[in-house]
Amino acid sequence: MTALPFLAPALIAYVVFVIAPMVESVRLSFFDWTGFVGAPQEFVGLRNYVRIFTQDPVFWTAFRNTVIWIVLSLIVPITISLLLALALNRPLFGRNVFRSVFYIPGVLASIAVANMWRWIYNPNYGIGASIGNALGLPWLADIQWLGDQNLALYSVFLASVWQGVGTNMVLFLAGLQSVQKEQIEAARIDGANSWQVFRSVTLPALRPTIVIVYVLTFIGAVKVFDLIVGMTGGGPAQKTQVLALWSYQQSLTNHEYGPGSAVATVLLIVTLAVVLPYLAWTGRQEEK
Repeated sequence: MTALPFLAPALIAYVVFVIAPMVESVRLSFFDWTGFVGAPQEFVGLRNYVRIFTQDPVFWTAFRNTVIWIVLSLIVPITISLLLALALNRPLFGRNVFRSVFYIPGVLASIAVANMWRWIYNPNYGIGASIGNALGLPWLADIQWLGDQNLALYSVFLASVWQGVGTNMVLFLAGLQSVQKEQIEAARIDGANSWQVFRSVTLPALRPTIVIVYVLTFIGAVKVFDLIVGMTGGGPAQKTQVLALWSYQQSLTNHEYGPGSAVATVLLIVTLAVVLPYLAWTGRQEEK
């Protein structure tokens, strides 16, 4: 109760701008509404959910792409971030400069990153085309990185890797500070090589950080939106469509708030399925 007056401003803002819109989105998923002021809202029950699951082919394309994005995000950038953190945790000339260079993309606005990488991928004047022409490899200039249905999603994902590895690297660097140097020295005295030290000493100490990184990465992957909007808009032929973008387009572009809110609710359920166990785990860790 003593802390409540200090928490009240943040709690009020959180309820107004997060909880209330979330509840309203779930409510709208059971209604048929165009989104226009004064337009009637017709209660349709679970019809919107039946529609997105059985009649909306874009939903399953978006769902598949979201799953692919999540799986890649939990493997590629996290692995690179951990390797960078391990390398830059050692005594190295200019390591603070390297840390800053790798971290800077993480503070850039996603829409700015999207515009930057869209220019890089441009087949006429992008960096890829210039390098291809300079090296006598004209086929590099012929690749439609954002226009090829088989490459577009992975091309956008590469931009997200470039943007995201720095943030996770900083988290891993913070976690590495908890590794006791005495334990590392003792392991080396016992004859452990670098891999054995990492597996038996460093990795267990990093376990809480790894859990946090995985959860934050999962949440970011589930709600990926800005990069895809800025680079492809969900195209070509919906091949880079994801759930967050499809929910937005259904609601604000197609003026079908019911199906759009149903997609958002599915996204919410998937997110909570991962976040709630994490919160329970952190609660048990604090009690120990």
